[in-house]
Amino acid sequence: MSSVKERIFGAVTIMSEDEAWKVWELIQATFRLANAEAVDPEDDEITALNAYHNGSPEYQPGISQEDLIRELGI
Repeated sequence: MSSVKERIFGAVTIMSEDEAWKVWELIQATFRLANAEAVDPEDDEITALNAYHNGSPEYQPGISQEDLIRELGI
C-alpha cells in the first residue's frame, strides 16, 4: 500500500462514523466528477457568468462564503 493510502486508512480508522461517511461521499463525488461529460454553456449561462464577473449587483451572492460554510456546517 502506498504512503498516501496508508495515511488515508489511518485517518479513517480514527474518525467518527459521521466523519467517515462524509469522506466516503467526497470520494464518490470525485469519481462522478471525473466521469462527467463536458457540456458547452448556453448563451443565457454565459450572460449570467459575465454579469457576475463584471460585478452586476443582480448576480452577486446574497451570502458570503464564510457564512455559507458556517450554515452548511463544513
